[in-house]
Amino acid sequence: MTQTLVLYDTLSNLPGNNWSPNPAKPRFILSYKGLPFVTVWVEYSDISIAMKAIGAKPNKRSDGTDVYPVPVLSDPNTGALITDSLEIASYLEKTYPEKGIFPNNSESLIREFDSAHFRLIIPAVKSIFARSTEISSPISAKFFIGVRSIDVPLPWDATYGEDWALLEKGYNTAYEWYQGSGSWATLFSFADIIVACHLLWFKRVLKEDEWVRIGSWNGGKWAQLADVEKECKLA
Repeated sequence: MTQTLVLYDTLSNLPGNNWSPNPAKPRFILSYKGLPFVTVWVEYSDISIAMKAIGAKPNKRSDGTDVYPVPVLSDPNTGALITDSLEIASYLEKTYPEKGIFPNNSESLIREFDSAHFRLIIPAVKSIFARSTEISSPISAKFFIGVRSIDVPLPWDATYGEDWALLEKGYNTAYEWYQGSGSWATLFSFADIIVACHLLWFKRVLKEDEWVRIGSWNGGKWAQLADVEKECKLA
């Protein structure tokens, strides 16, 4: 019998807490594969302290300094402690191969897809970051700004402008990836989870009219986030 896995995620002021796209990815995978898991919610300002305390490995910033991110997954069945959503996805696929998320040996391709997809949303990330500070506690919002502004310099502006036009352009490209492939980009895979989790981030932190705007693009394609949630038994 599989023991309960532990997923470390970050808190918010929203109902249900979840908002951050990277911790959402392993949550979708765990649910899709039907694996038992619990979530430990960590205040954003406490992530480094909490992850050091459990022995998680840091990532390296561009300037060479250590950063302790979430998600982190602890698996009592194997003793594994994994940092980073892509590495967690790879681990879960190898350790629990039923209901695969990298069909037809597509892991290397989907890793490239992950980078390509993120490049689509980079133009609007300042707007999304600005909204993300509004759903956190004051201490975590201040910490989030301090950490993220190292790589994404201030000021951050959430108002509609050039960032949003560039984001729409990016999703026009993503829409082309989906054309002619039915519901999923290929077979259902981690690529679909990647797209859905970023859309979930937008849906959770943006104002309702802002999310409606995104949901209207490409004939309402991006409002179909619920399709992936249902596939992963999260809705």
